[in-house]
Amino acid sequence: MRAWVVGEPGTLESGPLSLGFRSRPRPEADELVVRVLVCGVCRTDLHVVGGDLSVHAAGVVPGHEVVGEVVGKGPDASGFEEGDRVGIAWLRRTCGYCRYCRGGRENLCPDSRYTGWDADGGYAEYATVPSEYAYHLPAGYSDDELAPLLCAGLIGYRAFKRAQVPEGGRLGIYGFGASAHLTAQVAMARGATVHVLTRSVLARKLALELGAASAGGAADRPPEPLDSAVLFAPVGELVPVALEALDRGGTLAIAGIHLTDVPALNYQRHLFYERTLCSVTANTRLDGQEFFRFAAGNPLRVATTPYRFEEADRALADLAADRVHGAAVLRVGSRTS
Repeated sequence: MRAWVVGEPGTLESGPLSLGFRSRPRPEADELVVRVLVCGVCRTDLHVVGGDLSVHAAGVVPGHEVVGEVVGKGPDASGFEEGDRVGIAWLRRTCGYCRYCRGGRENLCPDSRYTGWDADGGYAEYATVPSEYAYHLPAGYSDDELAPLLCAGLIGYRAFKRAQVPEGGRLGIYGFGASAHLTAQVAMARGATVHVLTRSVLARKLALELGAASAGGAADRPPEPLDSAVLFAPVGELVPVALEALDRGGTLAIAGIHLTDVPALNYQRHLFYERTLCSVTANTRLDGQEFFRFAAGNPLRVATTPYRFEEADRALADLAADRVHGAAVLRVGSRTS
């Protein structure tokens, strides 16, 4: 099968990603074999390819927003049959017995494993996934539209929960790419007023089209104090900006897996009056099940920019340069029937 492989992580100009051939993967006893139809291109892929995240598996195939069809399975795999449409997300395995797993916080499991980082992902014609970590996907969406939901949607939903947005609250969203444009729709569907702060003029236009109350520059002050905020842009300099925009008792959730250094904070300006700063570490499977139920009952507008499978390196370069409208998706294969 054809697959994109991370050689020596580095700048995109150094060519860390190469297209070659690998043997079709064989499933472990509890795994599904999936023919990849579409794979979303996530900013986390940039961090894997660029070396911002430490190497967990040499020569890994990136990609963790996979929509495909089941074409085989191990003897202990359950819940899916051949021909089923299936989703593969970032969280791949957890130990199942540590205090985090037993306490409903499996995303904090010290032995957690991740698709496209610890194990080969969806920048390939076939992939595997443990059946208990795969998702049944809602009807009413194309494969292209579903792919971003498997990370951008899931992480955005987790960040929305972590931000503790009150009923009818005022939510600020910093950065407005694949995850943010989905989170904004979840927030508005739940009655929040959304203010978007982003450097991209095109993203501001999309935010207003989706129903945001305002859209300004990344460092601008929103038109009203915020009850909650989510930082999607991996820019540490925006942390004090967002904290200062919070009203008393407000919460800022940082959604990215990687963030540049945060400048020194002033206690009175940024944290006093019981403002809360928190991070987001992946999502639980329960988050995923909740989110897909929401997506089934609340049609989301998913903005995508398609790329041919052979253009994965260009898709990453466009994402790094903010040239992608909504979410980039690789069209990898076609259905067997």
